[in-house]
Amino acid sequence: MNLSIQEHASPDSGQAVTFLLEQGEEMHFLHPEQIIAYRGPSDGRSDRLMNIKGMYRKKKLIQADMRGSCSFTAALPPGYSVKPIELAGGSDLLYDLRHLFFYSSGITMKTRILSAKNMLITRDAIKVKFAGTGTIGVLTEGMVLEAELHPDEPLYVDAGSVIAYPENAKLDLTVYGNTLASQHMNYHFKMTGLGTVLFQAGHRSSHLEKEMNNDGLIKRVLREIIPFGGVFIK
Repeated sequence: MNLSIQEHASPDSGQAVTFLLEQGEEMHFLHPEQIIAYRGPSDGRSDRLMNIKGMYRKKKLIQADMRGSCSFTAALPPGYSVKPIELAGGSDLLYDLRHLFFYSSGITMKTRILSAKNMLITRDAIKVKFAGTGTIGVLTEGMVLEAELHPDEPLYVDAGSVIAYPENAKLDLTVYGNTLASQHMNYHFKMTGLGTVLFQAGHRSSHLEKEMNNDGLIKRVLREIIPFGGVFIK
């Protein structure tokens, strides 16, 4: 599939991305409500309910099957960009459905119902896994980074920054460091296993930008030195 993506960004007017599909190409778009412009035959778009095993029945998710030749533009949430990821063959990574923007033809999407423990840790019941050859697109805040897991040496990753992790990974929800460090950080996933973890860099950067713009020095110092100051001092 020869997918062409053109990104548009402006500090004042937000962000958008335009997709160009050639004749015969097909893409499955998971946020059809974000499409704000379309050029092509009227039957080039076909919406349907997603067939996701284990999905809550009240959450009727819709996907749009887009067929070329056509072009369409989708609006992005503030601060987000689209990261294309090329897949060839099988992939052991489990993705959060909320991060997924599209996947191309030639790729199949399957669901994995999490164990009771991992449901509590991730606050999610299912993850999605891909097989086949093609492209998927994920919504990210900032650049996407990769880190290798180790069977015994844990990797700690901010829970809100994780995009995907290997199905074999062992997860625990925790903090680390001394008392002061653990009181002033988000919960992290403590991960061991084999494979690669994908996480986004912009999730915590937006928090830092907010603090730098809105907080005075005294307030920031008090947050650091008072136990649980980040909770009580807004």
